Amino acid sequence: MQHYPAELLNTLERFGEPRILVIGDLILDQYVFGDAERLSPEAPVPVLREQSRELRVGGAGNVAVFLAALGAKPELIGLCGKDSAGESLKKLLSESGVDVNGVIVSADRPTSAKTRFVGLAQHRHQQQMLRLDHETTEAISSAVEQKLLEVVEKRIAACSVVCLEDYNKGLLTPGLCAQIIRLAKAAGKAVLVDPAAIKDYSRYTGATAITPNRTEAEHAAGLRMQDATREAPRLAGELLEKLQLEACILTLDRHGMYLLEKNGKGQMHATRARNIYDVTGAGDMVLAMLAMARAGGASWSVAVDLGNVAGGLEVERFGSVPITREEIRVELKRLEGSKIHKISALQDLTAELKKCRQAGQKIVFTNGVFDIIHAGHAQYLQFARGQGDILVVGVNTDESVRRLKGSDRPINPLTDRMAVLAALEAVSYVISFDEPTPLELIRMLEPDILVKGADYKDKEVVGRDVVQARGGKVVLAPFLEGRSTTKIIHTLESL
Repeated sequence: MQHYPAELLNTLERFGEPRILVIGDLILDQYVFGDAERLSPEAPVPVLREQSRELRVGGAGNVAVFLAALGAKPELIGLCGKDSAGESLKKLLSESGVDVNGVIVSADRPTSAKTRFVGLAQHRHQQQMLRLDHETTEAISSAVEQKLLEVVEKRIAACSVVCLEDYNKGLLTPGLCAQIIRLAKAAGKAVLVDPAAIKDYSRYTGATAITPNRTEAEHAAGLRMQDATREAPRLAGELLEKLQLEACILTLDRHGMYLLEKNGKGQMHATRARNIYDVTGAGDMVLAMLAMARAGGASWSVAVDLGNVAGGLEVERFGSVPITREEIRVELKRLEGSKIHKISALQDLTAELKKCRQAGQKIVFTNGVFDIIHAGHAQYLQFARGQGDILVVGVNTDESVRRLKGSDRPINPLTDRMAVLAALEAVSYVISFDEPTPLELIRMLEPDILVKGADYKDKEVVGRDVVQARGGKVVLAPFLEGRSTTKIIHTLESL
């Protein structure tokens, strides 16, 4: 990383809501999840017992969804079939905040669809077993090309940046690419390209920047890198000169990203070590972040550092999962050294819990006044933590406590109560709430498990419906007899 996290944070705060035009191949991703615990008696192949199915956006649509998660107003131009897959794809895109009015529907070709079969052995780590593709990769007709170009002409003036996402499915023909780049230059718009895995990159000539990964770049330049850190400048230089680019950005896996600008300035932007779960979508995330940063006026160097952070977060997820601006902000704060503290604001905590959840961790929530911490509280909180991986404790504000228990409570102010809770090993995060109940907080934090005391056995537990609707559960914790804040107060008063 070439820039301090604080500088990147400042850039992030200036992002705004730019209109970004995304053009490219549209793909519908379907995941079939199941348990793979035995081999078929018919052949030596695993048997997948289906548990669930999930539809996600792939291809250029994925870049648009990532941009929406980062706060942009993405407009998508592409092609889908007149079929159920196309309808599902457009619906998912619209629900994610993507403008799909530029998507043309064609009865002449199917919507590109990829079905991934994902197995879990003993309910553990997800592993892709097989992928089934349904598509045609023939180049689009000149008539469809002209329709797409007309849509581009209408929309390009209002956008800040143009992204070309090429999966080599036949949409971004050499002629269409050349026309888009010509129109963008005439309108003063930058064109960022995530190229296809093809040998001839001439279709991208005149673009502002390209972002090939190591394999793609080697294939296109006809060069082989034995040492990425040493040989990247030569490979990037070949592409920069040949395609008349302003910048060439090579994504080099664990080495990070190499940036070469037209002025000859080259830099290797290292990335921190990650627990790589799945590289799916990493290139799309990098392109989305680069576009967002450049639309916000960031230098290429700053944009690449932000792309490194975004791409790094993406590979820690299974499949293509949008990374929000808040998650980027939390990660930058972590890199800055200001780790998310146990006592956390709602904005920071929701982003942190999302990351925990995507890493497969179970979130537990409980709440209370916790005025005078005693052994009963300690046992209760240890029990709660034992129900999952992360324990979040909601604490009533002072005003909320007064409404519940009278003007003489709490004994200890909110800041003291939260500080004591944060010092306990069992507690992961502490957050306050001012409402009569923690219902809204539970809705925002989306815990998997809700813990309350055993005295709620015959009472309504606030938030039960919210948690159970998401597949979670409510657990009642045993009490330590003879311990209570009220009893301690009465004892003190009698002294």
